Amino acid sequence: QVQLVESGGGLVQAGGSLRLSCAASGRTFSSYVTGWFRQAPGKEREFVAAISRSGGSTDYADSVKGRFTISRDNAKSTVYLQMNSLKPEDTYVYYCAAAGPRYYGGRTPNGYDSWGQGTQVTVSS
Repeated sequence: QVQLVESGGGLVQAGGSLRLSCAASGRTFSSYVTGWFRQAPGKEREFVAAISRSGGSTDYADSVKGRFTISRDNAKSTVYLQMNSLKPEDTYVYYCAAAGPRYYGGRTPNGYDSWGQGTQVTVSS
């Protein structure tokens, strides 16, 4: 497992932008598929985006496609989520996740074995 620390959350008006960062510990970050999920109180954690080990392949939930962009910098052991055209319904706690060698990543939380502590994103109308 790796340790993940998210940053960049906050309060933004509808239509605005935020960039979330997730810094990973360890020197093997490039071997981890990484993803972003989000969760509201009392609700299940839902998939937002994922990126392959090299960064050459990405996947997005339909609800964010065209507005959010996931990227990674393996030299800095960091994954990013650029969020544009934010809507009030994007208000969640956002979590970074990484899939170790025995995990596949993908769109379900069970595909990941390392999680950050979460960062709150609040979009006001």
